[in-house]
Amino acid sequence: GYIQACRGLMISAVCLGFFGAIFGLVGMKCTKVGGSDQTKAKIACLAGLIFILSGLCSMTSCSLYANRITSEFFDPSFVAQKYELGAALFIGWAGASLCIIGGSIFCFSIAENTNSPRRGYAYNGATSVMSSRTKVHNSVPDKTPPKHFDKNAYV
Repeated sequence: GYIQACRGLMISAVCLGFFGAIFGLVGMKCTKVGGSDQTKAKIACLAGLIFILSGLCSMTSCSLYANRITSEFFDPSFVAQKYELGAALFIGWAGASLCIIGGSIFCFSIAENTNSPRRGYAYNGATSVMSSRTKVHNSVPDKTPPKHFDKNAYV
């Protein structure tokens, strides 16, 4: 029975992760689907909640299975084949932790979107190394080429 519960939780975690990824793609600022930035922030927060729920389902499944394995392993009256914790459980815990951390990051992305306007930067034109070197405060221009060449001299 507990194996069926673990399978059900893992299948629900995978399905929630899929829908979280879809909502996460729609909620990103780089996509054109989803409306305004305020709506995209709410969609990204929803994706974060779905990822957190997916991570919790996966963490619960791995922990339930590990609890059963360890209780059977240390039970002296259990006579059937005993199992040990394997790499799949550790990978499951790591993946669940990453889902929870990623979902938290998605949820906090809504706090970044405030009503303060974005700062614009003025373009002052391209400057080269040679033009910055020719701005010498002498009245007589120096016609000799510079003696120091570094990697920025050719850019």
